[in-house]
Amino acid sequence: MNDLAKESVNRSQNPLGIDFNTPALQRKRRMRALKDRLARWYVSIGGLAVLGAITLIFFYLAHVVLPMFQGAELESRKAQQPAWLAEAQAPLLLAVEEQNQVAMRLDASGAVQFFALKNGEALQRLQLPLPQGVTVASVGQDQPGTRRVVLGLSNGQALILQHNYKITYPDNVRTIAPQIDFPYGEAPIELDPQGRPLEHVALNLNSGTLMLAGSTNNELHLISLSREENLFTGEVSVSEQRINLPQIGEPISQLILDPRQMWLYVFNGDSSADVFDLRKRSLNGRYDLLKDTSNRVTSVNSLLGGISIMIGDAKGGIQQWFMVRDKDGKSTFQSIRSFQLGDSAITQILPEERRKGFMALDADGRLGIFHSTAHRTLLKQQVAEGSAIAALSPRATRVLVESDGKLQRFVVDNPHPEISWSSLWGKVWYESYPEPDYVWQSTSANTDFEAKLSLSPLAFGTLKAAFYAMLLAAPLAVAAAIYTAYFMAPRMRTKVKPVIELMEALPTVILGFFAGLFLAPFLENHLPGIFSLLLLTPVGILLFGFLWTKLPESVRHRVPEGWEAALLIPVVIVVGWISFSMSGHLENWLFDGNMRLWLSNDLGIPFDQRNALVVGLAMGFAVIPNIYSIAEDAVFSVPKSLTFGSLALGATPWQTLTRVVILTASPGIFSALMIGMGRAVGETMIVLMATGNTPIMDINIFEGMRTLAANVAVEMPESEVGGTHYRVLFLAALVLLMFTFVMNTLAELIRQRLRTRYSSL
Repeated sequence: MNDLAKESVNRSQNPLGIDFNTPALQRKRRMRALKDRLARWYVSIGGLAVLGAITLIFFYLAHVVLPMFQGAELESRKAQQPAWLAEAQAPLLLAVEEQNQVAMRLDASGAVQFFALKNGEALQRLQLPLPQGVTVASVGQDQPGTRRVVLGLSNGQALILQHNYKITYPDNVRTIAPQIDFPYGEAPIELDPQGRPLEHVALNLNSGTLMLAGSTNNELHLISLSREENLFTGEVSVSEQRINLPQIGEPISQLILDPRQMWLYVFNGDSSADVFDLRKRSLNGRYDLLKDTSNRVTSVNSLLGGISIMIGDAKGGIQQWFMVRDKDGKSTFQSIRSFQLGDSAITQILPEERRKGFMALDADGRLGIFHSTAHRTLLKQQVAEGSAIAALSPRATRVLVESDGKLQRFVVDNPHPEISWSSLWGKVWYESYPEPDYVWQSTSANTDFEAKLSLSPLAFGTLKAAFYAMLLAAPLAVAAAIYTAYFMAPRMRTKVKPVIELMEALPTVILGFFAGLFLAPFLENHLPGIFSLLLLTPVGILLFGFLWTKLPESVRHRVPEGWEAALLIPVVIVVGWISFSMSGHLENWLFDGNMRLWLSNDLGIPFDQRNALVVGLAMGFAVIPNIYSIAEDAVFSVPKSLTFGSLALGATPWQTLTRVVILTASPGIFSALMIGMGRAVGETMIVLMATGNTPIMDINIFEGMRTLAANVAVEMPESEVGGTHYRVLFLAALVLLMFTFVMNTLAELIRQRLRTRYSSL
């Protein structure tokens, strides 16, 4: 072996004498590797935990929301055939009391039978004080929940009664004692002086005045009763007034009295209705109810509140009608929506006492559950073989059906009938509204309230507030970020960037408080100044920049490069002072001293003190730090080699900025805008205090709005846990989550495409 080979073999692998494999370094590398693995696992677990939390939030919201879209359920109980039922005559009326324990049955002989709903056991039997040889010819009921009934007798008289249920607790056991009361005396009231049977009757009590209507063939009888009680003697006196209305040419089939005693609906013939104005005592008009001439009206009833009239026909259809005021101010009877139960004639319509829902029974014994506002068919089920008569409990949780000498009881589960896709997102024609509209009105003071739960104005308000906020914040924040990262001196950047990022820590409740209590009235009183400021500020900045370029270089060079932005501060202050100083003069000169009235009267633009302009300024101020911080980091992180290379190839700084730097930083800038948009969409306190919280759909910048986040914050504390309103608020939260998810997903896709496209620069 030669010397060179020996030298190669004997030469140390580390000629410098440094050993990188000592025990200490090995231990250090092992600890470093362990820390790296722990950090990697920590980040992975944290990311998965965030995804898991978001997924759990989504499923929890869905768990609360999904029950609203389920239909109704009807569960039958064992049929009862009590002995007393076999001896009774055909029923005219069935009723169930509040606690679902006692039911009432009335037949043509005037016999009233109270019985236990659970087993059909007879509790009490009463005979109404009818004149000798007189039977009950017809039955009419007041509005749902009143338990007030009028009986049309075969001698042309009418008897008014009320079935009541007295609840006591002897020995801590609930006992219900049914009874029949006669608020206007046991003596019948004469409607037809000729003594003919009353084929149809109706009544309504409003503010102490009882309106009583009856019909004999094609003749209409209407009287008004006023009941007065002497405070000293306790004697009750009843005064009677007969009301004359135009007579009907066709036989009358049904009578409905408006609870406000404004309208009398007279259904006559096969498919027509005459509507009388009781205040003017004249005919409002005759209306054709069915387009099909082969069809006919078979059942009529009013919904809770008495505004809507439900009309069933011989072909299983049900229509909702109510009075609508047209553009000329005249009220007309219009068809609003329709339902379909089956092919048989509708024999009975049962309205709910607490909601705008109803049930319908046809001649084949099929029962349907519907809701008018939601335009929703919740259930269709066979409950009897052939014709039957039914009663609905006050809470709409029990249905009692009598058919073929049997009593059949059904348990109803229908917790959320008010919700449907059309009622949440589409236009709905509500009672007393001139046309369909998007409305959110979850509560009211009266009991016959029709819940209006449209999410469209809330979603629109959310996007409207975010749009005006981003309209102000996006250009200012992105432009400031680009200037700070690319043109500003490093020393000035170290002062400006922390100050702007510190704005992000300002509580939004303070901004909302400031916007609602100071900024809103200030803008209302200085509208010309605000618009002058928005127009003159960019003009003043551009003018100052132009004049700055015309100054001698000796003057311009005194300002260090990158510090020119500091000179704009006094410019903006001076422009603002000038704008607000001439605000009053402009208002007197151009708008006759009041720009708000000029907008409302001359241009027809409504003006609210707390409007989208206030929200745009306040929430834009809150969003600017978010967008600025992320966009500035993205621009500043562009490799300097790209900038120097572009400048070295002869490009100007502006060309380098627009064609290299911004394109490279575009993914980060886009992410900043999306995060700012998400912040604006989910903002609560500012929109809660500065928008007026009016759920309207109007792009007008001078009108307010109500957002999803603010609505949840305001109404969640007052909602019933598990109720429909409660679940709709959770649905609003789910819509916010889905909106944010979709927006962030699109943002990530666009950001990845931008990164792939411009990563090669």
